[in-house]
Amino acid sequence: VQLTESGGGLAQPGESLRLSCVVSGSIFNIYNLGWYRQAPGKQRELVATVTDGGYKEFARGLKGRFAISRDNARNTVNLRMNSLRPEGTAVYFCYAQLDVYGSMRDYWGQGTQVTVSS
Repeated sequence: VQLTESGGGLAQPGESLRLSCVVSGSIFNIYNLGWYRQAPGKQRELVATVTDGGYKEFARGLKGRFAISRDNARNTVNLRMNSLRPEGTAVYFCYAQLDVYGSMRDYWGQGTQVTVSS
């Protein structure tokens, strides 16, 4: 199983960025998909998740600016980040809860850097 992230990079405050993650490998079913982030010196924290039923959860304060979506046909989860702020600077990790050969397991991408700075 592999989670391949794309997007991210450098943005100025107020700008937007889009992250994408493709899940590949021997997967029977994909349950939850989402994004977490880890800023320097801080613990990894939830950004947003979406269940296979379409229920979405956001970290406090992000729901109005961030949008998460999934494409089940392409095993993809996307995160659209609008009105970015400097405190959004972090490594963003894709997360997937998968059924692999009958076992539910958590998988993580390698992380993609997002830097918000003028």
